Amino acid sequence: MLKPFPPRQEVVRFDRSQREPFYLPKIRRFPCLPRGANSQRVTIRHLYISSGHNFFGHHGQPPGEHPFIEVPEVECVAGRGLRGDRFFDFKENYKGQITFFSREVFDALCDALQVRDKPPAVLRRNAIVETADLNALIGSEFEVQGVRFRGMAECSPCYWMNTAFAPGAENFLQGRGGLRAQILTNGTLRVESQ
Repeated sequence: MLKPFPPRQEVVRFDRSQREPFYLPKIRRFPCLPRGANSQRVTIRHLYISSGHNFFGHHGQPPGEHPFIEVPEVECVAGRGLRGDRFFDFKENYKGQITFFSREVFDALCDALQVRDKPPAVLRRNAIVETADLNALIGSEFEVQGVRFRGMAECSPCYWMNTAFAPGAENFLQGRGGLRAQILTNGTLRVESQ
């Protein structure tokens, strides 16, 4: 279950000495839920890890040859990443401790580019999920299978997508390349059978 945290309202306060209003930050209401809903079912279809980088840091060089291994479950370590993955302990407060990608976007990409022989692993995202509006989670805290995350940024596609998947993949994925997130609590994510 993907569960939102309770919304906080924006509060206007006045500093009497300056007579200027200032605003306390508002934690956004979980944006991919209908008003009044308190959870959304998100299904994890694939989980991947890799011990090394194939594209990250390889600009102007050939891609690496580290396999992206599909696993039935993965350990999430708060503030550090996925145990066994290339970004585990990469750097403090790294915004991509885990990456999520939508299965629906992957299917649309395959249809648009007429590609039928590539698995989601070629996109090098950790968790392939169904029924989640990932861009709406940017700037929000959310929970999947009891593990809390903070959505940090879109996992923007780069020119390597055209090599790894097919020409045109980078353009197609603009604005829907997935979600980079920080891991806030320890736990285990597991693939759910179809």
